[in-house]
Amino acid sequence: MKKFLTIAMCVIIVGLVINQMFNKDIWDENRELLKENVLATETTEEPVSLSSLTPFDWDRVYSIDPYASKEEIYDVVGYKWDNVEQTLSEGMNQLVFMKEDKVVCYVYGYPENNGFGIYFEGAETEGRATVLHKEDDVLFKRHTFDDTVVYMQVE
Repeated sequence: MKKFLTIAMCVIIVGLVINQMFNKDIWDENRELLKENVLATETTEEPVSLSSLTPFDWDRVYSIDPYASKEEIYDVVGYKWDNVEQTLSEGMNQLVFMKEDKVVCYVYGYPENNGFGIYFEGAETEGRATVLHKEDDVLFKRHTFDDTVVYMQVE
């Protein structure tokens, strides 16, 4: 009986570890969906709304200022999660999409590494971030750099 319990516990632990390895967080899954949509946008003069690029539900998005610490980011968004990083330079992109006070999408890194970047400035700021609300329906224009990186910037 003792041997059976030991084997059962080992199987459960291995199962949990494998599940964690292959189970992406919702913010990672949504980042990949957002990336697909941004890269699929047509190269036209027509601007697109951010909400048309996001296949997930959100109510606000924060563009975190460069060099904001983890604690400053937590204070701005009002939510702590494991994967948050400090932005290390002005060229990095850090966006936190929220829905009802939960992170639903997190974009972090250099656009050259991610394949895309989304940039906006706005009148509304909270701490070390600029905020856009979904209902603002802000329009973005597509720009391409070196035919490999797509930038979406406020028109």
